Amino acid sequence: MYYFLVSFFLIQYIRTSLQTAVNYPEWDKRLVVGRYVSIGLLSAYYLLDSPDWYNWLWNAFLVALMVVIFGNDIFRTLRTTAQTILPFIGICILRDITKAGFPKFHEKYDSVFDIAVMFAFVLCFVIWFYARKQMKVLEREREDRLREEQVIRAQKESLEYLVSERTYELTLQKEELQKTIEELKSTQNQLIQSEKMASLGELTAGIAHEIQNPLNFVNNFSEVSVELCQELEEEIEKSTLPEAEKDYIKEIIGDLSQNQQKITHHGKRADSIVKGMLQHSRASSGEKEPVDINALADEYMRLAYHGLRAKDKEFNAALVTDFDPTIGKVNVLPQDLGRVFLNLFTNAFYAVAEKKRQLSEAGTLGDYRPEVKITTKKFDNKLYVRVSDNGTGMPDHVKAKIFQPFFTTKPTGQGTGLGLSMSYDIVTNGHGGVLDVDTVPGERTEFRITIPVIEPQA
Repeated sequence: MYYFLVSFFLIQYIRTSLQTAVNYPEWDKRLVVGRYVSIGLLSAYYLLDSPDWYNWLWNAFLVALMVVIFGNDIFRTLRTTAQTILPFIGICILRDITKAGFPKFHEKYDSVFDIAVMFAFVLCFVIWFYARKQMKVLEREREDRLREEQVIRAQKESLEYLVSERTYELTLQKEELQKTIEELKSTQNQLIQSEKMASLGELTAGIAHEIQNPLNFVNNFSEVSVELCQELEEEIEKSTLPEAEKDYIKEIIGDLSQNQQKITHHGKRADSIVKGMLQHSRASSGEKEPVDINALADEYMRLAYHGLRAKDKEFNAALVTDFDPTIGKVNVLPQDLGRVFLNLFTNAFYAVAEKKRQLSEAGTLGDYRPEVKITTKKFDNKLYVRVSDNGTGMPDHVKAKIFQPFFTTKPTGQGTGLGLSMSYDIVTNGHGGVLDVDTVPGERTEFRITIPVIEPQA
């Protein structure tokens, strides 16, 4: 009976503690079989009238249970409880060994063995009960600890939420302050740039006026010289000089006349440049005027080109023009649109010069030839202007910011970052048009201006 009670309750304790039916279904089936085995052994006790080998079956069964518990990790939490059964198993095995090997000794101390077995059996359940009680105490302590941890976790989460909320507020305040500082810096830079541009405009106007006077002198006297050459040639014809001398003198006069005509041509060109400088330095009146767009674009294209050539004598580029002759004059703000052309051409020449420098340093210049092209067309009451180059192009992240104020890809001191921003404002707000860009990194860039055409009043 002792054997049955110990094995039956041990198996039941294992199944209940580990919830084997849910967590370990395969082991649960084996434990159920073990329970039926213990019931079968109990039945054999009454049916077979307790044969000598009966106790050895129980001993083997209990030892097998111990081997299973101590040999598998899933039962490691139950090993302390299982250790309480070891004294009972040991005494039972010792008793059966003495009974089989030393019958006289066993007969003499049979009552002692019975008391020891009973004491070990009682001790099993006492220790088992005490261990179970301790487990309940530990379980309660664990539950209390879990509740405390939950309270602490809730307080921690609440504190973290408050901290994160406050951090978010501080971050917003910081971002607002940074934005305000950036706006102040931007305003300061704009004021500085405006002051520089105003000073530059005054300086340009002064220089242009100073140049204008001697330039007028050159132009006027070159024209007079051409007329004098013509008069001299007429007087030679009237003279009685030999024909050979007349031809020689006429040849010299022709050369002088051609030289004077060239001086006149380039003097007028310089005069138009000076007038352009004066017009560019003058503040915009805000009133649109009839302007020859082709001539305006061509003038600023050459101004930008020679401006870069003045800095780098070795720089050369092909200037390609594809003007629509049917455009005629269009009502625009000439000073403002001139600034747009100057900015676009300056950037285009810088891009092709930079690409040439990069290719030259890499030793892959090959047959690369810098080229800047201007195309104009009038269609469907709109003016289309394209300024393209075969320079460095722009990656997407630069293209996305290209019209932002103070954004520049040029080295410090070579660009203010205001040119394209100002150009965008002039085209969109000043003329109700569109300014966009199409680019392929490393290959080309094309700025496209689209402006509604307002026909000048007759």
